Amino acid sequence: MSKKKIIPIGPYHPLQEEPEFFKLIVEGEKVVELEIEIGYNHRGIEKLAENKHWDQVTFVVERICGICSTSHPFAYVLAVEDLLGMQPPQRASYIRMIIDELQRIHSHLLWLGLAGHFIGYNTIWMWAWKAREPILDLFELISGNRQHYAMMKIGGVRKDIDPQNYQAIRKTIKELYPTLKMFEKVVKDDPVIMKRTKGVGVLTKEYAISFGALGPTARASGVNIDVRKDDPYALYDKIDWSVVVLTDGDIYAKILLRILECLESSSIILKCLESLDRIPKGEIETEVFDIPAGEGIGRVEAPRGECFHYVRSDGTNRPVRHKIRAPSFMNVATNLVTVCGYTISDAAITLAAVDPCYCCTERGAVFSKSGKKILTGEELIKLSIEKTEKLKRLYQKQNKFNFQNKNI
Repeated sequence: MSKKKIIPIGPYHPLQEEPEFFKLIVEGEKVVELEIEIGYNHRGIEKLAENKHWDQVTFVVERICGICSTSHPFAYVLAVEDLLGMQPPQRASYIRMIIDELQRIHSHLLWLGLAGHFIGYNTIWMWAWKAREPILDLFELISGNRQHYAMMKIGGVRKDIDPQNYQAIRKTIKELYPTLKMFEKVVKDDPVIMKRTKGVGVLTKEYAISFGALGPTARASGVNIDVRKDDPYALYDKIDWSVVVLTDGDIYAKILLRILECLESSSIILKCLESLDRIPKGEIETEVFDIPAGEGIGRVEAPRGECFHYVRSDGTNRPVRHKIRAPSFMNVATNLVTVCGYTISDAAITLAAVDPCYCCTERGAVFSKSGKKILTGEELIKLSIEKTEKLKRLYQKQNKFNFQNKNI
């Protein structure tokens, strides 16, 4: 009988954009157990929000994630509008949807490229990232920025889309369509992709439901959930579109589903532009002067799944509580079943298949055994600085020792 061994992935690893620690317990080449250690990446966004003006929070939460940087401000402004019991102008809602769907395409193409890189198929990586560039150009055309678009605002949007740019948006989306169909054909036909992903990292429908999986992670396992359909926001219920659902639950299904979602998002964008054509250029926001006491929630379907924001007001110019739940909070835990039973070589792509965002997800606090908080934020920063200095001295000491040994 072979002895169990531990193989670490993280907290710093070439195939992880952010720090997280996955401890693989293996027998030979087979992963038999997985331990997930979190807590390497905490920035205190919720606490920061309590010290910002209601409008400033929109910019803070946009920095939670660089890839889906519209999802968090979108969910946040919806939460505040829920508290206020108001709806933005129609034109603003369509603009929000265009930005939201462009972001979905950009996020899925970025992930597709990385997935190709993870399995050593760098041609897919270069193709996908090349196809993503025109989408980033559209963001710059619409908002002035390729990342962090700063379009969301309580009551509407900050910028209108100039009708002169409609044609450029249509042209880019229509030119992207054959590329997306090519990706679909490649995934369906290529023997390398099939061999590395078909039947690998399977998340069954039952496990997807029990873990509360969200977004493509759940839909690839046959769970038909999508906030845009289940609890429509903006004007998603006013246009015709379909939720993409597959049933195999493996990495292959997750890849194919994201490509099909890009095609569906392209269709949604074109339909939103048609609707904007029918709405006279005019109001893009409803002015908000005061936020009364109360609470509200906002839910959006981010590229990774449901993004949830809760806000509570005491009538002042800052939120007294702001709670955020990103989709990776639910999806990362599914690795406990999807990684086990497969080989070590499958682990990295399986971990990446949920498109994890750790900086979106993690929380941190220090408690005593009695449950009372014993350290302030300033004290935590002081401890961090002291630990960094300690590690620096240790590193310098080790380097000096190695240098002396080499001289000997």
